[in-house]
Amino acid sequence: MPTRILGISAFYHDSAAALLVDGKIVAAAQEERFSRKKHDYRFPQQAVAYCLAQGGIQPTDLDYVGFYDKPLTKFQRLVETYGAYAPASFRSYLKAMPLWLRNKLHIPSQIDRALNYGYRGRYIFAEHHESHAASAFFPSPFESAAILTLDGVGEWATASLGHGRGHKIAITQELRFPHSLGLLYSAFTYYTGFKVNSGEYKVMGLAPYGEPRFQDLILTHLIDLKEDGSFWLDMSYFNYCQGITMTNEKFHNLFGAPPRQRETALTQRDMDLAASIQVVCEEIALRCARHLHKLTGSPNLVMAGGVALNCVGNSRILRDGPFEQIWIQPAAGDAGGALGVALLIWHQLLGESRSCEEGDSMRGSFLGPAYTDREIRAFLDSQGAKYHIFDSEEALLELTVKLLIQEKVMGWFQHRMEFGPRSLGCRSIIGDPRSEKMQKVMNLKIKFRESFRPFAPSVLKEYASEYFDLPRGRDSPYMLLVSPIKADKRTANSEMKQPVGLEKLGIKRSVVPAVTHVDFSARLQTVEEEQNQRYYRLLKKFYEQTGCPMVVNTSFNIRGEPIVATPQDAYRCFMGTFMDALAMGNTILLKEEQPDHNSFDLEAYQSQFELD
Repeated sequence: MPTRILGISAFYHDSAAALLVDGKIVAAAQEERFSRKKHDYRFPQQAVAYCLAQGGIQPTDLDYVGFYDKPLTKFQRLVETYGAYAPASFRSYLKAMPLWLRNKLHIPSQIDRALNYGYRGRYIFAEHHESHAASAFFPSPFESAAILTLDGVGEWATASLGHGRGHKIAITQELRFPHSLGLLYSAFTYYTGFKVNSGEYKVMGLAPYGEPRFQDLILTHLIDLKEDGSFWLDMSYFNYCQGITMTNEKFHNLFGAPPRQRETALTQRDMDLAASIQVVCEEIALRCARHLHKLTGSPNLVMAGGVALNCVGNSRILRDGPFEQIWIQPAAGDAGGALGVALLIWHQLLGESRSCEEGDSMRGSFLGPAYTDREIRAFLDSQGAKYHIFDSEEALLELTVKLLIQEKVMGWFQHRMEFGPRSLGCRSIIGDPRSEKMQKVMNLKIKFRESFRPFAPSVLKEYASEYFDLPRGRDSPYMLLVSPIKADKRTANSEMKQPVGLEKLGIKRSVVPAVTHVDFSARLQTVEEEQNQRYYRLLKKFYEQTGCPMVVNTSFNIRGEPIVATPQDAYRCFMGTFMDALAMGNTILLKEEQPDHNSFDLEAYQSQFELD
């Protein structure tokens, strides 16, 4: 009989579930995709149901169920912290305790309910950073590797160093709360006016517009950084241990102003703050990586934890660090912990071996639900939608490329949904990267988000090194690395005097301006046919007709909304934006042909989702 293992993460950030059958990853998904609540932290009831359905099993068929951290240990840390900071912590205590007493301390009963009381085995609780480490190493293509995990906080650990070999991992060193790179970065996320736990990538995207003029202030006053990457934060500047904000008056006085109010205009100072904390983050991560290399001597590094989603920092480690190869878990945040604990049970607890073949075992991270053409058309018919049916993929791709060349913005909904925060060509919005207006159109008329936000290119793997300074053989399938545009593809001189701040947006920097950030970099996704066949063939056809081997790829959603999961989600997002066309399965919808395309209540659609 096969061994079936369910992994679960919940109650902090991005709840998720994952299913293994005899060590093979069968399904994984975040709860937000089903509940339509971005970063849904509640118990992943619907994600669990999806994973079981995808595996064709009942709760009674499960052999093991694992949870990604140890709630009692985390609760102990919370109580000790509140006690240490009392009475200043009383308000935060009152806010946190009801959720803990109602849900977080009763994980087994929550899982029992989700599994309809059908599971009769024991529940296995892993350490938070152990789950991260397992999610990083076990699916990686390496037989042995150094392991680096960086995030906000688990139970007590905020960072860990370790190594993996064969089917075993070991964590050898860790940094402990309240000293945390993730929380330090989140403090500046809060201070620059973005939402903590979702706006950190905005700070990263904003950083190239500024200068790191606050770097020395951070390193002098906020942090005592050691050569090995360990550090102590001066907690007198922070409020996250005892309050409901990240920073306090002493912090604000140090930087000369209160936090920026959300949705207010960005200033050059905000951009300089973003640049400063990004540089500090990179330096800490790089020092950790160098120290880890000295400890392990491994040429390979694997990474997970929320900080591992900082693709600029990852690229700094790859470029300036000692490791020859780096692999990063595509669901590096807490969602990936569900997969990590399942893999930990299979390999570490049960002692099952693992084989390393070329590539990883994440299956492209296409681990979510898929929908048949029959299901798609049945839904479209129920909406009275007008659509074109294509009997051949060739014809579908031909029209898609034609529309892209006309500078149309298209929704692209195909096959299985991605696991993790990035759309990788199955739940994507795509456009022509050669268009000078595409970046602005997508941000303001499709995504309804800040104009400074960059877009990523999906590029045919075999042509990536012609456009980007990515060494041949180094790929970026999960959009977790950045790479400079090659000099011969640039149309602006990087040495010339540049405008400041958001004025930088007005310069065409390369032959693919829609995906070239203001620092001449791009957050890269390399695409190969084995992982996503239809998407690869779309890029191939676009290349054949234009000579450009890439398209713009951004997630299929609007600001504040999770990435779409179902045909219903995709259609509503298509109709609720200024998107021009939508390819779903073997059908294409054109906006102007939809009978109610002028009557859709745009504001009502947008109002369903909280701005992030």
